[in-house]
Amino acid sequence: MSSIFSSHFDYITLIFLLIFCKGCLGATFTLINRCDCTVWPGILANAGSSKLDSTGFELPSGGTRSFQSPPGWSGRFWGRTRCTFDSNTGQGSCATGDCGSNQVECNGAGAAPPATLAEFTIGSGTNSDFYDVSLVDGYNLPIIVQAKGGSGACGSTGCVTNLNRMCPNELRAEDGQACKSACEAFGNPEYCCSGTYGSPATCRPSTYSEIFKTACPRSYSYAYDDATSIFMCSGADYAITFCPSRMSQKSSRDSSWQETGTGTSIGSNLQSWLPNFVTGDSSRTMPNYALHFTLFVTFFILLFRCI
Repeated sequence: MSSIFSSHFDYITLIFLLIFCKGCLGATFTLINRCDCTVWPGILANAGSSKLDSTGFELPSGGTRSFQSPPGWSGRFWGRTRCTFDSNTGQGSCATGDCGSNQVECNGAGAAPPATLAEFTIGSGTNSDFYDVSLVDGYNLPIIVQAKGGSGACGSTGCVTNLNRMCPNELRAEDGQACKSACEAFGNPEYCCSGTYGSPATCRPSTYSEIFKTACPRSYSYAYDDATSIFMCSGADYAITFCPSRMSQKSSRDSSWQETGTGTSIGSNLQSWLPNFVTGDSSRTMPNYALHFTLFVTFFILLFRCI
């Protein structure tokens, strides 16, 4: 009986170690391009966060690229389109989402509006991640963010609608390849949530932001659109997909697309981390001394990764 209890105790201890260390490892971001054309993603780390392995790169149609962030990282991702860079000098620019660096790398510069933004704050330890897709700076590409393997609500968010097709004429940019926000187009304080409109009480949705919100109800449509636009998850990795679905070509609304990034339970998340002799998927049993040795080694591996 005591040996059985000890095994279960070790198993429970390992579970808590895994939960803790998953949070201290940061998050993996995987960028996926399902557009019919090349996209040049840009990456901007917020002040106080270290930059990732790249600040801008070329991502061909069908391509993917992943980045590991440290705990506590915050920043944003976006897609640049219709870019031209000289093969000899590397210099050039993009029609939408350009960061003004005159290079493929953005080197600490952000996107020029209009651009669809995927924004993240990664928790450390047991703190939750926060993420959203924002149209506050306008729109140029459909984007979905999906949380993978986290615990909590972990909903998918984004905008799969092609807003460029339904953009009001006064907001159209780059020959219909992007759609400005009302703030960018007109500069009025009530649209920009500035001046006397610089608070949630005074800055309300506009006719223009409502167009964005109706088409993409999970995305930020104006500066104080927090209640239905910000999402939380713990210990997840994230897929950021440009042009995520052909559905965007068929519908003017994204209310019919299904969340595929809903949270999984802690138990099912840990299942993929544990060796099969611990989870019981193996047809062979392991002696207690071997199990204890394995748990001991696992503990120090995780401890080393968390330091």
